[in-house]
Amino acid sequence: MSLPSITHRAIALAAASLLAAACSFGPNGNPPAMPEPAHYGADPLPTQTVPAQGVTQQFVVGAKAVPQWWRTFQSDELNALVDEGLRNSPTLAATDKNLTAAREQLRAQIGSNMLPSIDAGGQVTRQRALGIPEAGPNTFLYNVFVGQLQAQYTFDIFGASRLANAALASRVNVQAYQFDAARRALAANIVTAAISASMLDAQVQTTERLVALANDQARDTQRRYELGAVPHSDLLNAQQGAASLAASLPAARQQLLTTRHALAVLLGRTPDQAPPPLDLASLHVPEQVPVSVPSDLLQARPDIEAADATLKAAAAEVGVATAQMFPSLTLNASMGQGGFSWPVAVSGAGAIWSLGASLTQPIFHGGALFAQRRAAVASYEASVSQYKQTVLAAFQNVADTLAALEHDAQSLDAANIAAQTAQRSFDETSARYRLGAVPVTAARASEQQYRNARLDEIRYTGARLNDTAALFQAMGNPPVDDARAAPASTGAATAAR
Repeated sequence: MSLPSITHRAIALAAASLLAAACSFGPNGNPPAMPEPAHYGADPLPTQTVPAQGVTQQFVVGAKAVPQWWRTFQSDELNALVDEGLRNSPTLAATDKNLTAAREQLRAQIGSNMLPSIDAGGQVTRQRALGIPEAGPNTFLYNVFVGQLQAQYTFDIFGASRLANAALASRVNVQAYQFDAARRALAANIVTAAISASMLDAQVQTTERLVALANDQARDTQRRYELGAVPHSDLLNAQQGAASLAASLPAARQQLLTTRHALAVLLGRTPDQAPPPLDLASLHVPEQVPVSVPSDLLQARPDIEAADATLKAAAAEVGVATAQMFPSLTLNASMGQGGFSWPVAVSGAGAIWSLGASLTQPIFHGGALFAQRRAAVASYEASVSQYKQTVLAAFQNVADTLAALEHDAQSLDAANIAAQTAQRSFDETSARYRLGAVPVTAARASEQQYRNARLDEIRYTGARLNDTAALFQAMGNPPVDDARAAPASTGAATAAR
């Protein structure tokens, strides 16, 4: 077989391979179908929680997510903290600026590969050329004056540039959804930090009272031991109990300070400007909690939207890798003036121009182009799996918070009953003490029992408030057109055209 025949056959095989690859430039980028569970958790969703502290939370299935959900806690102080944090957080500001930079990079890429490039250039040179040796050692000195406009445009015949712009637009949308997620996470962190600080402050105050009662009990036992009314073991037990309780107080105060410092940083303040803890009683548990159906949840959570945008970007990148196997056509043109002197360069005789076109068809790159396409396909398939995992994790998040709210209500109801019972017993014992019917030790022991029950009630109150905030956060935003993603979407539309 002759060399031309071998060459022609190789070209034919390459063309056939390219046409086979061109049958499908890439997947459409639509997210895979996900199951829609009848209910999020292993157990069916109850319509409401048990009443706790006089509040029954109702789960409104199918309701839209609440954008500014922290306002449902009916606390002006909490609202002010969240507004301050969203306004002053350096982390959120940095994320916003990164998003702006990504949008500008998208605009730059679209302008670069979808429109012609035109450049103006000028050149003034003085050159020395050797003469012809046979003619003698003459040396030629001359000047060159050139000014011209140069234009270049690559025709996007097979859509490589359009697909690349669509991929970058989807990447920008990923950052837009990540900014939304960061904003929502910041608000949730501020709310939970404020609730935790309020809970810890109430626990510290209650523990301080318990320490005071234990010290009083130890002093009374000391006096009774000195009078011979009790054995030395009773004194040691009283002192040991007071010391153990006092030892737990510094750790509680440290936890409170740490939480307040973290809240200050979330607000964009220095730790020494940490806000005082809110009154736990001023935070009201929302009675109605929206629970989006799974199909709405897929469009409401920014993490799922970000995974969807990543999937679309990966699909477009498969198309880019496929389009790079096909020919590219570039047009070059230039026009201007030139000459060996200024008068000639600016005259009609100095007009210069050029026009040309170049066509490039990849033939052999050592399998690199096919490997790049296979890599893009693998990345797309990984994005599909990541999308599925993100959806499953979102379902789990909702299921866990729903179960936590139901169990929080049950625990808080039991703790509330125990605290109320202990308080009535303490009130009755105090009244009897004032009448002289019981000793002071009985009144003190009754108050200790009440304060311990109150500690449990405070802990479960904070847990219920925090888990309610977590459920609002898990619901995401109501599905609406996201203005933050508009520039990226516009860029994608421009690229598609």
